[in-house]
Amino acid sequence: MAQMIRLAIESDFEGILALQSRNLYANLAAEALAGGFVTTPFTPDLLRQLSIQSGVFVAEDGGKIVGYVLAGDWDFFSQWGIFRLMMARLPDLKFQGRELTVDRTFQYGPVCIDASCRGSNLLPELYNLMRSSFAPKFPIGITFINKINERSFAAHTRKLGLEIIDEFEFNGNSFYTLAFLTVN
Repeated sequence: MAQMIRLAIESDFEGILALQSRNLYANLAAEALAGGFVTTPFTPDLLRQLSIQSGVFVAEDGGKIVGYVLAGDWDFFSQWGIFRLMMARLPDLKFQGRELTVDRTFQYGPVCIDASCRGSNLLPELYNLMRSSFAPKFPIGITFINKINERSFAAHTRKLGLEIIDEFEFNGNSFYTLAFLTVN
């Protein structure tokens, strides 16, 4: 596959939302969840807002969006309750001896890779572009993964090396909070 990894432009939003729809937890049958899923739905307007922060990254293959990574500051993500809970927990957490604050960290995710590209090098490529883009502003990235999303957990801990820094409950679900440095 000859994929192009880059910052998204507005004409990519339709492809991002189509990929999201095929992998959104609320749209999947129970047996499909093992393949991985995303939980936070985005709209074109939300993607536009995040694009202002240069926080929408895509993988394109033959004109089709086959992967995306979203990232942004806590001000943007605070519109969802789960992120407000994560923000409230940050002062009690440390990562590699560093204090975590909303000013020194950012939210990474959601992330989605098309089923046809899972297991490839696409996730690390998108992740590395996102990290290098956010490194000048933030030393540490934070994300959450639903404990039932074993595929995402394995990809992020084994393939990308993210470290668990917290566990929490939200709306009857259990989550891991993970962190990473933007510069090694």
